[in-house]
Amino acid sequence: MALETAGRVPGNGEGADILLRCPFGGSDIPRLRVLVESHAAQAGLPEPRRGDFVVAVDAVAVNAVRHAGGSGVLVLARTARELECRVSDRGPGFTEDVIPELAPGIGGACPGRGLWLTRLITDRLTVAPGPAGGSTVTFAMRLDDGR
Repeated sequence: MALETAGRVPGNGEGADILLRCPFGGSDIPRLRVLVESHAAQAGLPEPRRGDFVVAVDAVAVNAVRHAGGSGVLVLARTARELECRVSDRGPGFTEDVIPELAPGIGGACPGRGLWLTRLITDRLTVAPGPAGGSTVTFAMRLDDGR
């Protein structure tokens, strides 16, 4: 898993500092969770929201591995108000329509469960076409813990 940890990207008027950028595959997900947790703590995301953020990263990264060719690229960035994660893949692509409105069934596999959970526990979630095909899932949490 190659890491890049410096940079600045334009954001919604305020810019964002890139904390972590790395491609990943299935075997990298445990390490990815640890890296994201560490960067989220340094960025000032308080507990228990930090744990929720890592759960969201896991759900979206696992989806990229399972449904989009086995790999993806994660970019973690901090703005003045939010910690944002973007996961891009080169799979067949999808839209937010696959995310169920209500809680997916508990027993057995249900499409959209990880994305539903991510939407539930984060402050913002979007799905867009990826830069090289596939999809980009972006989600964020406010750093001030003000829900």
